[in-house]
Amino acid sequence: MEIHYLIRSKFACLADSNPYIDKVHKYSGNFGDLLPLLKSENFDFIIDLQNNLLSYILKIRLRMPSFTVKKLNFLKFLIVNFKINLMPRVHIVDRYMETVSAFEVKNDGRGLDFFIPYREEFDRKHFPFGSEKGYVAFVIGGSYNTKRLPAAKIRDICNNIDFPVILLGGDKEKSDGEEIITGSKGNIFNYAGQTTLCQAASIVRDAQVVLTNDTGLMHVAAAFRKKILSFWGNTVPELGMSPYLPDPSSKIMEITNLKCRPCSKLGYDRCPRKHFRCMNDIDVAEAVGWIKSNFLQ
Repeated sequence: MEIHYLIRSKFACLADSNPYIDKVHKYSGNFGDLLPLLKSENFDFIIDLQNNLLSYILKIRLRMPSFTVKKLNFLKFLIVNFKINLMPRVHIVDRYMETVSAFEVKNDGRGLDFFIPYREEFDRKHFPFGSEKGYVAFVIGGSYNTKRLPAAKIRDICNNIDFPVILLGGDKEKSDGEEIITGSKGNIFNYAGQTTLCQAASIVRDAQVVLTNDTGLMHVAAAFRKKILSFWGNTVPELGMSPYLPDPSSKIMEITNLKCRPCSKLGYDRCPRKHFRCMNDIDVAEAVGWIKSNFLQ
């Protein structure tokens, strides 16, 4: 069986070095160029793990048998809007596996894979500190503000540990990183917006522990079986997107007694209730205790 993979160009490094993929097709936003290219491949089947408008159009235009993941949008609507939780206790990865069950694909139980091209490895010699004893990777990014731990809370956590901390995120988090460093005790180093995605992944891979919001690098950390402390704001793990088979020492931190959670399956620019308790009430001492107990193990 030959496997091709369609991915947006900006995320191409996620698939380029995967030895199980025969060919990667990169979508840059030009649908007119993409469609003839895919038609020329004469695929036998489409496996749709996005189930969005673009993938729907592609399936219609390519006219071939397809297998599509169930997004469970109605169940997500119930839990977000009425706090009625009928979501199955099935991770999104396992729902992906169900989608390809017709091909007799079986879960090997070994978790996720992530392959970093050699040219995209981050050279730890460039760190402004000796990294021999290890460091904390802190992923401060998130697709929405309500999925991000506030800068002041991140600074408080970092000021209460003695380990070097590398801040990771995209271009839009670079200024957040600078804000976090302001008032810190000097153990925080801002790499947000200064690495490629795969370079950030290699920093995550080599960290002693990983602290992260509900965002993409959290899943990369899980692929490397890292010890993960994840912070959950407006989203909840019940939506099926928690770290998949990370190190058993991993911990989810969330405020479970808030009647307003989850307020969205995605997120907002600001808290709809204006209090942002889902992140503001995260216990700094608990986070610090977890870091100290897991860093040197």
